[in-house]
Amino acid sequence: MPPPGSWLGLVGRRAECEALQELLAAARSGRSQVLVLRGEPGIGKTALLDFLVERAAGFRVTRAAGVESEMELPFAGLHQLCAPLLDRLGALPAPQQQALGTAFGLRPGPPPDRFLVGLAVLTLLSEVAGDRPLVCAVDDAQWLDQASAQALGFVARRLAADPVVLVLAARDGAAAPPFPGLPSRTLPGLRSADAAVLLEAAVTGALDPRVRDRIVAESLGNPLALLELPRGLTPAELAFGGDGDAAATLQHRLELTFRHRLQALPAPSRQLLLVAAAEPVGDVPLLWRAAGRLGLGPDAVSAAEAAGLVELRERVRFRHPLVRSTVYRSATPDERRVAHRALAEATDAPLDPDRRAWHRAHAAVGPDESVAAELEHSAGRALSSGGLAAAAALLGWSAALTPDPAQRVRRSLDAAGACTAAGAFDDATRALATARVGPLGEADLARLELLCAQLSFAQDRGGEALPLLLAAARRLEPVDADLARATYLDALTAALFAGRLASGPGARQVATAVRAAPPASAPGRGDALLAGLAVLSTDGYAPAVQPLRRAVAAFAGADLTMDEALGSAWLAAAAAASLWDDAEWDLLTRRHLQLAREAGALAALPLALDTRTVVHLFTGDLAAAAQLVQECRWTTEVTGSGLVRYGEVGLLAVRGRADEAEPVIRRCLDDVVARGEGVGVDLAQWARAVLCNGLGRYAEALPAAQEAAADPLELGPPKWALAELVEAGVRSGETAAAAAASEQLSALAQASGSDWALGVAASRAALLREGAAADELHREAVDRLGRTGVRVELARAQLLHGEWLRREGRRVEARAQLRAAHRALSEMGLEAFADRARHELLATGETVRRRTAPAPATLTAQEAHIARLAAQGLTNPEIGAALFVSPRTVEWHLHKTFTKLGVRTRRELRGSLPALRADAP
Repeated sequence: MPPPGSWLGLVGRRAECEALQELLAAARSGRSQVLVLRGEPGIGKTALLDFLVERAAGFRVTRAAGVESEMELPFAGLHQLCAPLLDRLGALPAPQQQALGTAFGLRPGPPPDRFLVGLAVLTLLSEVAGDRPLVCAVDDAQWLDQASAQALGFVARRLAADPVVLVLAARDGAAAPPFPGLPSRTLPGLRSADAAVLLEAAVTGALDPRVRDRIVAESLGNPLALLELPRGLTPAELAFGGDGDAAATLQHRLELTFRHRLQALPAPSRQLLLVAAAEPVGDVPLLWRAAGRLGLGPDAVSAAEAAGLVELRERVRFRHPLVRSTVYRSATPDERRVAHRALAEATDAPLDPDRRAWHRAHAAVGPDESVAAELEHSAGRALSSGGLAAAAALLGWSAALTPDPAQRVRRSLDAAGACTAAGAFDDATRALATARVGPLGEADLARLELLCAQLSFAQDRGGEALPLLLAAARRLEPVDADLARATYLDALTAALFAGRLASGPGARQVATAVRAAPPASAPGRGDALLAGLAVLSTDGYAPAVQPLRRAVAAFAGADLTMDEALGSAWLAAAAAASLWDDAEWDLLTRRHLQLAREAGALAALPLALDTRTVVHLFTGDLAAAAQLVQECRWTTEVTGSGLVRYGEVGLLAVRGRADEAEPVIRRCLDDVVARGEGVGVDLAQWARAVLCNGLGRYAEALPAAQEAAADPLELGPPKWALAELVEAGVRSGETAAAAAASEQLSALAQASGSDWALGVAASRAALLREGAAADELHREAVDRLGRTGVRVELARAQLLHGEWLRREGRRVEARAQLRAAHRALSEMGLEAFADRARHELLATGETVRRRTAPAPATLTAQEAHIARLAAQGLTNPEIGAALFVSPRTVEWHLHKTFTKLGVRTRRELRGSLPALRADAP
């Protein structure tokens, strides 16, 4: 028994060990814990992971380790971690089962969204932890493949009320440190006293105190150095402190120590270690099969194990990752090829074709078509499992090993496309440079130009990509008319996105080229949308109404493919908004969001949430808009999306909270101008005009509305801004500007023919009329808008009519309109406009109190969001999938919500929700 009060942890790591034990204690009480351990090689990260696992009594434990040479294999690290848990795969929702099964190669299917894979892992860990707490320990996380690192980063940020401890050990100073923003602890070197204790434990003979102090100083408290550097030193070296290399070369000194121990081994043992180092999974049966092909028997491992360099148990485990790298680097290229060739021959091709191809590629001396073809097939499988980065690397390798120049061009172009999609822009540039060497046929040249354009657009989203897309589409016309038209749609989308900030060709130039291009072989919805938008940009609004209406109806009236739903559906919704078709706009944005959620397409979700939010700003459901804004915040945080949150800008402006809205609008404008997003300028300035009109700051609203409405042919906000311009112009005395804007607005409304457009046009035109003509237009506006779902415009039309009636001295009639406006605007949460209506009512002589929303329940934003989804009938797994948290976390939040609201069932919850405010923080 140890003495009372003695410490049973690692030497010099009491604080770190206690911190790990606190993680375990928190998980036992049902709270998830995440920690990233950082430090230099040998500082003790692996030892701390071992300590964590040893102390995890009552926990289920799963482990994984990144391997540098395995970074090209998608989800390899994640599969290590999850493989022991896959017996619970069937408990996951169907989309998550499919995503994880496809990612791990357990079932065929389209490439899963990488964030859906992360959500599936989150749910799997939560499900497993439902039986007993779970510890997930990941070593050498800096060497995880990109897909695994992204999934684990997702999981780490979304764990909440799950008894899960996730600890990741990552080498300090890696080129791209993983998992930014997660709780982390950097391990320092041991203090001198602790280092001396550890050193003396490593030295079996007598150690002179002066030598001890010198080694302690040179090691900088690195535990691995303290344990390894003295090994093999002669008594003289111990007496005089070794070769005296500077402490800055510590890693090099450790590698030299391992190399000396390696050189002392018999040749068969060195070769066996090399085979083990070349096989990153640590598969012992595979190692023995490969060793047998090289004539190596069990005796070959005995000396290596006796030297403390490796252990062969259920898996191959090296003393330290530096041992593996030292073994591999110290071998000659020919020795490495021999090891990989033996591993390739020993690998079961039907069961593990990708790893066999990987070893064959390492064994290749020069170009080899059979190896290149295998790598290409492996890249295809990587793509099908969502491993874009791995597919890109494998295709690049395949191209390098391809002997035929024409085949090498094709594979280089494939690699460039995969690299662009994976965000590996430098690798894409190099692959394109390889392809340019040729020989290039006309189809290759067209594809090369297209990939250059897509790379440019992916890198900066600016105007530089637009001329490249246009040129690529033109070159594709005689080669592939369908691909040419798809590229034209990309180019036109980029032009509409850039809007006024486009440099070089704009929407009109692209549209002119579209109308002269060959027709598609089988025109579909996307082609109809392209044709309608081309007419809009060349001939104007009125001629484009009918073709755009047909395209919008095609998108709204039938089931969409997933590519359509997540690709061009948002553009169809934008076209519906420009047609002032509130019903189709509502339908398309709702469907877009629903499909993005069902598919788990988290990368596409921020745009779907944003476009749906703007619909709610017109229908007056600001509580739902706030809910989506909060969800968009969470989504962009999880996905790292750089999308500007336009919905949040619009929500703050429509509410009329100047102190909150103005800074956000300014930041939005700075951001979109820097990014070259003209559409963002339109929306931000429209929002500013709405804000200032609501607050009665008409002189400030006028220039904002003028800038937003500069080109009414652009989609969305410019047309809405015309209405703000008329109101601001009339109220600030700029009647000429107001009249010109009203004329434009009326022309658009007549072409559209919708009640929304005609109602808004009538409401604003009435501001420029007098007497019976004005009264008639005001009444027409209220009547038309009352037949639509745009309740905000209806309430504003009633406000404008009431203001006019009061000024005409018709107080009784004014009160009726102003009461209706005040009630609706207050209930919807348009605070500035509601205050305008209240002041007008007071001016009619009516006593009116400022309407305030019911006092909010003391719920957090996430609790309120989850409560609303539960009240809508969603199950806990469905809510978890929508909000990227585990079902257990949903249950935890709902339990707290029920307690706070004093309800016991979801039915009672629905009854309590009208008293809640869903304001985003």
